[in-house]
Amino acid sequence: MTTSTATTAYDRLYVGGEWIIPSTARTIVPINASTEEPLGSVPEAAEADVDRAVAAARAAFAAPDGWATWEPDRRAAAMERFADEIEARSAEFASRVSLQNGMPIAVATQLEGAYPALLLRYYAGLIRQPAAQDLREGVFGGTVEVRRSPIGVVAAIVPWNFPQALAMFKLAPALAAGCTMVMKPSPETVLDAFLLAEAAVAAGLPAGVLNIVPAGREVGAYLVSHPGIDKVAFTGSTAAGRSIAETCGRLLRPVTLELGGKSAAIVLDDAELDLGTIGEGLFTSTMLNNGQTCFLGTRVLAPRSRYTEVVDTFTAFAQSLQVGDAADESTQIGPLATRNQRERVEGYIARGIADGARLTVGGGRPGRDRGWFVEPTVFADSENVAVTSHEEIFGPVLSVIAYDDVDDAIALANSSEYGLGGTVWTSDPDRGAAVARRVQTGTIGVNRYIPDPVAPFGGVKSSGMGRELGPEGLAAYTNLQTIYR
Repeated sequence: MTTSTATTAYDRLYVGGEWIIPSTARTIVPINASTEEPLGSVPEAAEADVDRAVAAARAAFAAPDGWATWEPDRRAAAMERFADEIEARSAEFASRVSLQNGMPIAVATQLEGAYPALLLRYYAGLIRQPAAQDLREGVFGGTVEVRRSPIGVVAAIVPWNFPQALAMFKLAPALAAGCTMVMKPSPETVLDAFLLAEAAVAAGLPAGVLNIVPAGREVGAYLVSHPGIDKVAFTGSTAAGRSIAETCGRLLRPVTLELGGKSAAIVLDDAELDLGTIGEGLFTSTMLNNGQTCFLGTRVLAPRSRYTEVVDTFTAFAQSLQVGDAADESTQIGPLATRNQRERVEGYIARGIADGARLTVGGGRPGRDRGWFVEPTVFADSENVAVTSHEEIFGPVLSVIAYDDVDDAIALANSSEYGLGGTVWTSDPDRGAAVARRVQTGTIGVNRYIPDPVAPFGGVKSSGMGRELGPEGLAAYTNLQTIYR
């Protein structure tokens, strides 16, 4: 590795516990989303590199003294050392992610700098708890033992929007279960993945337990279908998830898919609308990471009796957000991750205007010479069937939709093909929870939304299948075996 004040460059891949020479001379050049300048370069993995990575992971898993055979306390100790090394690099993780994908540094410090180590420690603690032996009296006599074993070699396909947090959604429970990993980071965010490799080396993670192969879609598809893979864990678009599901279905290969969303933020007629009180909660549940977050409540459902008030509140909220360079501590909304992503979001804004929605704030680019910025945008008088109301935009764009009563609000919320997140806003938390239970979604919050490590996270319908986080996330990396005694 060579480092300068401007760029960070790597010329080796991390495979089998070593920095190996890549099989081709191809490179990936990540770009600063705020300045549009190159940030460095890393090798681009090819199919031959994937073959080596899968072989290394298989050897680390299947060896007589391999990772899968380690006692839980020993694995937990290694994971805690890994967490220590990640924590020691937390500021650099946050900086690299922020520069590459435009995540405001204040957000990156928490979610990309601190959260991954927290997840490792959570799962290390989980496997330190003595596992109760599951013995059942057989109906036909005898005893039945039900046990769990690690599933094997896992392919982890990681997106660019929360590259370290979502990598650890997969790595932490898989490592805890005794699995080994081949991780493919997104081409947009590769520098942080190499920092993760450095942390793994410093922590003494056994050779082959974690292997990193940065590449595009074609190599990702090769990894998903590789005969040496036992399970796939993917976070990304619904379209890509369907393709991966088809491959895994044909191969009868277990897969966890965390996909897109178009969640509803249901504002009840008794909701508190003072931004001084609810502003922080609104930000994390509707505009976090420049709107590039799958669980955000970007469909705001407002009672007709308070519609104008809700529109005014969300308009003022969007106007209040500080737009700026992602590296600036005061920035709340940074640039989008890529030029293509900005064009996509601007296309949706143009479509919303053409369809007759009323733009109350935003809709354009802030007055900046460089960077892929889009102003925080709010549409009023939107119909739930409009393209901007039912398709995932993945940018700082909200649509405010009117409803008649609570039953109508729930029907509108459930009319989406997605079901990942959502919120209910009310001054009565019990009433909010009752409404939340009627929404067809994998997760939902009342007056806030924060995915907690102790609880399963994932979606229904087109938002995916399977769950990450919590004990359920650990179980997803195990096979069940029944022994009849």
